[in-house]
Amino acid sequence: MIFKNAQVVVKDKLVRTDITVENGRIIRLGTADGEDAVDCTGLTIFPGLIDMHVHLREPGAERKEDILSGCRAAVRGGFTQVCCMPNTDPVADNKVVVSYIRQRAEEVGLCKVHPIGAITKGQRGEELAAIGGMKAAGAVALSEDGKSVLSSKLMANAMRYASDFGLKCLCHCEDPSLSDGGCVHEGYNATIAGLKGIPRAAEDVMIARELVLSESLGLPVHICHVSTFSGVQLIREAKARGVKVTAETCPHYFTLTDDAIRSFDPNTKVNPPLREERDRLAILEGLKDGTLDCIVTDHAPHHEDDKRVEYDRAAFGISGLETSFALSYTQLVRGGVLTLPQLAEKMSGNPARILGLSGGELKEGAPADLTVADLNKKWKVDPKDFVSKGKNTPFAGREVYGKVVYTVVDGSVKYSLARGDRA
Repeated sequence: MIFKNAQVVVKDKLVRTDITVENGRIIRLGTADGEDAVDCTGLTIFPGLIDMHVHLREPGAERKEDILSGCRAAVRGGFTQVCCMPNTDPVADNKVVVSYIRQRAEEVGLCKVHPIGAITKGQRGEELAAIGGMKAAGAVALSEDGKSVLSSKLMANAMRYASDFGLKCLCHCEDPSLSDGGCVHEGYNATIAGLKGIPRAAEDVMIARELVLSESLGLPVHICHVSTFSGVQLIREAKARGVKVTAETCPHYFTLTDDAIRSFDPNTKVNPPLREERDRLAILEGLKDGTLDCIVTDHAPHHEDDKRVEYDRAAFGISGLETSFALSYTQLVRGGVLTLPQLAEKMSGNPARILGLSGGELKEGAPADLTVADLNKKWKVDPKDFVSKGKNTPFAGREVYGKVVYTVVDGSVKYSLARGDRA
């Protein structure tokens, strides 16, 4: 297969070239002709997008999402690889559950799915899970996402053991004694809405602890879904000292503020919560200067019954796989914060590097994982059109630019807008 006449993101530059694919690999970047040519005039080809933070819900919560529906949403959103968090039922804290997820994803045969194993057994924060067994079964990282490991000693041991097996800990940073049952950012909007707030400190103190442990042990750590200006500053200062830290954020933290909660729409409820304009601007600056390495979705699909309740009783989370690329391109590239190659680095290159995944770059010999997009295509977010079971998005009706036209995994087209595929 040959993709012709495209604008292609190659490392830190844009080139006009053709891509020739054979046996699942890129065999040539350069002028080519053939019967199986796909005309990509007016389109841009990115290295296949990689989302290192999603919730696929299977096993145990298939009414919210399952591996099939989650993978359909992923390829429709341009993602060729996703990494799924372990807070399933049963928890992915052993090789059996990790193996099941990998096997089921292979049966589905859409995008590549990499399980993330739990740090502790049952995510109870009491003793380490079977890290070696999970690594052997295919886990690419460890996380307690949804909560923090409260014992600093246990967290330090987790970082040591993870490193021994070539894995990293991806840390959800939240001190529950400070978040204390809150549901929105602690501030003016929480007060006028009469909703219990979550202070920045609930996130920041745990970010600080993970940075201290990383620096003390000389081991890498990854900070999940950063939402505060002070968290960005802590990470920036740690990087300047040489701490082996990487960090991510999500589109909702650089496109929305807690002004959105005034609607009392439970689809604006996310953990950590939407913060203030000061935080949003700091997230943008952190992306621009490299403090924040990755853009992830934290895709958290829910059944409508979990959201159509009183705000403080609603589930946390946003369904993000089908909107992430367009929101990021619109806000960051068209907004002048990042270049196209920089966006590709945040959404593909850096996730691959951090987790040691193949892909993340378009070059001869690399896996033929491609995301082909029409950057001039303007469209309106409509959750009714989502293929994910989760329709929970605060972006309904929002106009964005950038539509995925093809998603190619190992040389095989898994999604095609032109054919009207619904993945």
